[in-house]
Amino acid sequence: MSKTKIDPYLQLLEIPPGYLNTMGYIDESEVNGPGSRAVVWLQGCQRECDGCFNPSSWSFEINELITIDNLVEKILSNHNNTGVTFSGGEPFWQAPALTEVAKKVKAAGLNVMSFTGFTLERLQADYAPACSQELIAQLDILIDGAFVADLTVSDPHSLVSSSNQKVHVFNPKLKDRLDWASDQIEVHIQKDGGRIITGFREF
Repeated sequence: MSKTKIDPYLQLLEIPPGYLNTMGYIDESEVNGPGSRAVVWLQGCQRECDGCFNPSSWSFEINELITIDNLVEKILSNHNNTGVTFSGGEPFWQAPALTEVAKKVKAAGLNVMSFTGFTLERLQADYAPACSQELIAQLDILIDGAFVADLTVSDPHSLVSSSNQKVHVFNPKLKDRLDWASDQIEVHIQKDGGRIITGFREF
């Protein structure tokens, strides 16, 4: 018997206005975009891709709530962060709040990048998640397309994890900074002793 999926829009209504429902956060990542970056993983994704690196991000249930202003303060408090990357889960399900985050960190001089399982064309359509085009307008880089295990890229110089994914550079100043590699792993030790593993490595 197949499991009935709950409409994400109904669960998104449980997030209080001005908050984001997150799965994780790190500072100073070098495998999630150009330079040293804060990375915010958003909670909730319908795709449940085979081989997904973050299956704990699939549920739309409330995990860890943070206000827009507190998240921005957290990002800007580490002066080694030169940019911020939204990942997931699916960031575009929370596009309204992320648009506000992006505006505030860009005003402070950081660049903004996002991963998404949607295609850019889908996000530009009338039936895209709310405020998708507003978030796109704030992005310097977008990597679109769901991860497809059968199309895994095993190139240490690749910017994507599967060959169907595309890199869209909206900010010309970053065209010569596409030098990170998805085929790397970082392990970040948290203050409470927990670990966050990010990046991608095909074994």
